[in-house]
Amino acid sequence: MSQNMVFRSKETTMQSSVSVMVYSLSGLDRLNEENVAAAMAVVEETGLSRILVTDGAGKVLYDTRETGSAVGNYVLYAEIVQALMGNDAFSCSYRNGAFRSRASSPVLYQNQIIGSVYAYEYDVEQAALLEGLQSNLLRISAVVGVCVLALSMLLSMALTEKISRLMTAIRQVREGAYSHRAEIRGGDEIAQIGDAFNSLADRLQTTEDARRRFVSDASHELKTPLAAIRLLTDSILQTDNMNRETTREFVADIGMEAERLSRITEDLLQLTKLDSGIIQAPVVVDVLPVLEQAMRMMSLVAQEKGSELTFSAEEGCLVMATRDEVHQVISNLTDNALKYSAGGPVQVSLRKRHGQVVLSVADRGPGIPEADLPRIFERFYRVDKARSRAAGGTGLGLSIVSDTVKRRGGTVEAANRSGGGSVFTVRWPAAEGGDAS
Repeated sequence: MSQNMVFRSKETTMQSSVSVMVYSLSGLDRLNEENVAAAMAVVEETGLSRILVTDGAGKVLYDTRETGSAVGNYVLYAEIVQALMGNDAFSCSYRNGAFRSRASSPVLYQNQIIGSVYAYEYDVEQAALLEGLQSNLLRISAVVGVCVLALSMLLSMALTEKISRLMTAIRQVREGAYSHRAEIRGGDEIAQIGDAFNSLADRLQTTEDARRRFVSDASHELKTPLAAIRLLTDSILQTDNMNRETTREFVADIGMEAERLSRITEDLLQLTKLDSGIIQAPVVVDVLPVLEQAMRMMSLVAQEKGSELTFSAEEGCLVMATRDEVHQVISNLTDNALKYSAGGPVQVSLRKRHGQVVLSVADRGPGIPEADLPRIFERFYRVDKARSRAAGGTGLGLSIVSDTVKRRGGTVEAANRSGGGSVFTVRWPAAEGGDAS
């Protein structure tokens, strides 16, 4: 680019100088050595290396070179030939540390070509400047290239290290080490991927911990009735001449433990369906008929436990669910309240408030310790494990209620009553009217 700029500058300067000389000769009707020398004598010094003036045949009439003058000789430089043909000519080249510039123009008299002016310049000063500029550019380019290479290597190493850490974390988690985390600092995309991976690992670890706890709790819950059944059967088999009443008592106990196993199995199957997303399509359900049916069934349980079961309800409480789900939620909460009410009253109410269908089940039992309230809906979690098993609970009923309600867009919460006891409140989004089941 610098060289081309010099070329353009040379063309402008030399064409201007040649034009001045052509103008000084334009008043002559013909050119000879005497009148050309006189005309050129008044031209200011141009700093050109050589100036030639020829006649119309190419014979040199004027030459500024002192030694080896070409005056009287014929020259056929390409630029002079172009000028004698009526064209302005210019050429410039850069080689061997110098600019070599040539320019020529025709000399006219009454539109007739009577000669030409040829100028030649040999410039080493601007060539030196250009060489210096090129040398500086080379040095700067070399320094910049080295810096870019070093920076690229550093960035590559940093990027490679981050990717290596991320891949190591992925392999660790893939092999089951869910507690392993990718330690990637920074705010670039790799660090963001690392944060997303750590969040995923946290969820996997939480899920794995819950799965292990669930398997452990389920095994423990299944092991207890199985151990009781085995102990009772061994007692029957190893005792000779056991009387009829004792045998019937042991067999009745075995039946109760088998029934408990059946309840645990059914609850586990229900939770498995909920976890796998295998649920029926929701329909519009009128909760009131389902509540009345559940209360008729639970009233027998209340009589056995010596509790008073009452309910109040409003009409038009419609929800998007299935009839079995609503029945299960009502039955589980009511059965849970009857188990822990210690013979006290249990009140069930159904209301429609602010676009929600609200079901509440309240009892006058011992209540729930504040420390246990946040965990009351966890699977197999019991406030009083010994009392819960004695009451026949599996520790899964409230979990089933919570999962069932949440999958239909509702909520369930537990709280203690001011006068003693606890209250469970379920809220479903109210459904629009339609063909309710």
